Order: sequence, then C-alpha cells, then structure tokens
Amino acid sequence: MAGSLVPQGPAQPDPADPVPDRLDALTGWHADWTGLRVAVLGLGVTGFAAADTLAELGADVLVVAGAAADERAMLLDVLGVALVQAELDTPPAELLAHRPELIIVSPGFHPDHPLLLWAAEQGIPVWGDIELAWRLRDKVGAPAEWILVTGTNGKTTTVQLTATMLAAAGFRAAPCGNIGVPVLDAVRDPQGWDVLVVELSSYQLHHLPRTGPGALAPWASVCLNVADDHLDWHGSAALYRDAKAKVYANTKVVCVYNKADDATLKMVEEADVREGARAIGFGLGVPGPSDVGIVDGILCDRAFLEDRFDRAVELTTVTALAAAGLDAPHVVANILAASALARSFGVPPETIRAALAAFRLDAHRIELIATAGRIRWIDDSKATNAHAADASLRAFDSVVWLVGGLLKGVDVDDLVSRHVSRLRAAIIIGVDRVALREAFARHAPELTVIEIDAVETGQVMPNAVRVAAEVAEAGDVVLLAPAAASMDQFADYAERGRMFALAVREYVGGEPDDESTEDPGTRA
Repeated sequence: MAGSLVPQGPAQPDPADPVPDRLDALTGWHADWTGLRVAVLGLGVTGFAAADTLAELGADVLVVAGAAADERAMLLDVLGVALVQAELDTPPAELLAHRPELIIVSPGFHPDHPLLLWAAEQGIPVWGDIELAWRLRDKVGAPAEWILVTGTNGKTTTVQLTATMLAAAGFRAAPCGNIGVPVLDAVRDPQGWDVLVVELSSYQLHHLPRTGPGALAPWASVCLNVADDHLDWHGSAALYRDAKAKVYANTKVVCVYNKADDATLKMVEEADVREGARAIGFGLGVPGPSDVGIVDGILCDRAFLEDRFDRAVELTTVTALAAAGLDAPHVVANILAASALARSFGVPPETIRAALAAFRLDAHRIELIATAGRIRWIDDSKATNAHAADASLRAFDSVVWLVGGLLKGVDVDDLVSRHVSRLRAAIIIGVDRVALREAFARHAPELTVIEIDAVETGQVMPNAVRVAAEVAEAGDVVLLAPAAASMDQFADYAERGRMFALAVREYVGGEPDDESTEDPGTRA
C-alpha cells in the first residue's frame, strides 16, 4: 500500500514569505498562536468552534459569514471576536483590512467559492477545522488516537457503533466530527480521551493535506463505500473519490475497506501509509484470513487473531442483530466495519457482542413507524442520495416508495431500473421531478406513479401518506427513502422524517398490527 499522490490545493505563498514557516511551527496547543491573523469563513457549528478555539489561543480572529445566528453572534462579541456579515461574492472590506495570514474554512464553502479563489490568488493558506484540530490535539496531556470514518453512506452509524464498542471495553471514546460534535470541541474537553472516532465528510477531507505538519496520522481508517454524491460541490465524481481517498493517508495500524466496493480497495492500495499498516476487508460473504464477514449467519473475525488462516472468532449472529433491529444488509455491513475498527484497538469479541445487543439506530434510519393492516411504514429519511436509497430498497421485497427532493446533480436512472421489480408504486415529492418522472416512464411504464403537488411543507407528508395508504397492499412496506436532499421543502432530513412519522401516526395510528404474525423481515 504505497503511492505518491500529491494533494491539489490553492497556490502557496512565496517561499520568502515568513508566514508559512510560522504556520509550519504551529503543531501543538502550546505553540505560539498569539496575534496570528486568522479569518474564519462561516459561523455554523464548525465555524463557531474554530473561532472559539482560536480566540482561546490568543489569535486575532475575524469571522466572515453570509448569515449568523443571533446567539452565536452574541457569543463572538463576548469572546472578543469580530464578525462581518455580508454578501460573499467578493471579499468584504473588513477581510481585506484584516490581512489574514491563515483562513479556516467551514465545510459548506465550495472549492470555487469567490473567497477561496481570492485566498488562492493571494497565496493565503486554507485549512479546514479537522487540520486545525489535529494540530491542537495535545491540549489535554497525551493526544488521543484518531479513528477516521468516511463513505457515501453509513458514516454516522459506523462512528456510533465503533465508539459504543470502545466505550464498552473501558476506553474513553468520543464520537465527533461530521456527526455533530466538532472535533475542536472534543480535543478541548478537559477530561481527555483515549480515542476519537471521527466522522469525515468529503468536504472536510477535501481540505486535508496528505503530507506536511497538518497531515493526519490516524490509528485506523475506513471508507465504507463510494457512490456519486455531492457532485455539485466537488465538480466531478473523480474529485469526490479523490477526497474520500485521503482518509487512508498515513494510517498507522489498520485500513479497513469494503470488499463489495472495488474503489475502496484501490484507495487503500494507492495510499501512503505507515510501515506495518494492514488492509482489512469487510463484507457480507465468507471472510478471508484478513477479513471480517459472515459464515452461516455468524459474524466472524478472521483478521485479529494469530491463527487467522485456520480459524475465526465469533462476534455475533444475524439472529441476534435482528432482535435489535440491526439486520438490514447495509446495517450489518456497517457493524462489520465498526467491529474491525474496534478490534484493531483491542476490543474483545464478547464486548462487541454485548455492545451490539444494546445498540439502537438513530431516528430516520430504517425506523419502523407503524404497522397496520399488515403494511409497515418505514422512515429512512436519512437516505439522502441514490446509494443510500439503493441499500434501503434492497432490504424489502414489496415497496411503495416515497422518493424525491433535491437530487444534487446525481443520476437516478440506474437506481430506478434496479428496483422496479420490487415496487408496488412510486410517490414523488420534492422539486427535482423531471429525472424521476422520466426514469419511471422509461423503466416501468406500467407502474403507478403519483406526484404530490403540495407546496406547503405541512401538507406534503399528509398527502403522500394518504396516497400511499390507498395503493399499498398487505405485506407491503411504505418506505420513505428519498434518494435526495430535503432542503427544497424541509429544514433537513430529520424534519422530513418527523413529518412523515407524524402523518403516518395520524393516518394509520401507531399501534402494532394484532393480525401480523409474520417475521418483520422480508429483508433481502
């Protein structure tokens, strides 16, 4: 596993400029950050954490944002951090006057954002919050080890699973990053940690260097899967994959990859890693000697035992996972990946088994809302892209599919063609309808396809649920797996899921179906 991939980024300052030398020396909390002129772009969760951290370090911080929540703006004032709210199509005068030596960019800023293009022209280094957190990881004694998790889908569940397994083994483990808790907050926690399990989006990975003082060196890393997503942000599928591949750079112990996704294996093969790092595959089939997988319904580890060529260690069973609602195939794959990460850190198999018995998925992830008339209503609003919706649809045999929203430039034709045989009907919501309408007409001209024309957010789900109830039959699953982002009609995927659940409960009630004696899994 060796390569020489060179990260692409903005133009660098002239070597004669003293700023890069100073930045290169800023590799610890106790380095001299005093007076460093930093501009933080954005004031969401990430931007505020960066500004708060840098203010604590004594840097001269200016936050530049298109919009800012009143509470955060007031807190910045308390911290002594200046805030500029402006249209960001050109650098505001306050930013020019600040003459930043460094820019910290929030994940939402596209690579071609005018302020980032300006920074490149001026030779101003740009870091993301992850690089900043890595440089500052020694605030509370010995730095925690980092375990990195990325992928098109399954990141949050895998991070939660891994952290749960580590905590069950007695390690001080913190899930953080794109999961919602900024890594900067985790590294500043006064209690300290043994290990941080860090969820990384492709946006965050884009800004990470593979080499140099700010390059991460994680204990273990995984890219769960790769499918076209966020192409409007990255500009192409190739650039999206390049960003994801950075997760493996400099890994010290274990690179975990998906045996069902050749792209992840290629990433590992091309990565520059530390001497001795191992490649561990996970998959739903029989595992090889350096894999985790499944044999006769038993989840097995053949990677983290000395005689792995001749035997395997049992982690849990598919039957046990079904009892906890964790037996959907893509969830089982996430469990295997998390188990490999946890085993690399020394978590015993029996601890993994116990942790899984108590684990429950977050809301809006294959969540059973109600069963009535032998029809199940499932909320998988978190399926915000085609890859996630594909995994969700594969879990069921006969589906009334609620689909649509903001497609983010992703082609849904293959998704529709793969699953028409399992569809009872399709109900389209959201604004990006043309591609879906055409795909259904092309691949399933006889399928019942109904479009929900409601404009009011509060009417979308009640109307969709009513129509779904009219077309669904006993044994069907009504599945909200939109394959699209939610911001066209909802605040986020969670609101979309909550409104679906509310509409379902109001229409069919939330009580279990007394007539249903079937195994809840018609899951493939």
